[in-house]
Amino acid sequence: MALPKNQRYVQPQNVHEAMEVIQDLFNQYRHEPMTQQLLNYHLGLTQRLQTDIYVTAVKENDPQQLKQLNGMIEAMKTWTQIRTSNRPFNAKMKNFKLVSSNRPKFKKHSHKIKGQHNFHAARH
Repeated sequence: MALPKNQRYVQPQNVHEAMEVIQDLFNQYRHEPMTQQLLNYHLGLTQRLQTDIYVTAVKENDPQQLKQLNGMIEAMKTWTQIRTSNRPFNAKMKNFKLVSSNRPKFKKHSHKIKGQHNFHAARH
């Protein structure tokens, strides 16, 4: 049994939901090998951000959201520039901004000190 066409796709109810959906999609394909199909898909998402989602954001009249949307559009353009020049892209989108994932990770081992209290000692 097939769903009606209006129920097949994710239909966000406001600008914030639409931005979250696009952010999740971007984070899924950001490391995929560059193909023409992927580039067209990405440019389509960027175009949606710049047209109908932007118009809806202006109608909602939330300056913070417009600022986040403009930052997200710039982040999507940055990905396009980096990937089309065959350079590696090592960032992800979080809170509608690009966040670098080049930080060193430190392992922290903690153990409870014996006694009545809940103190933990850190072992680096």
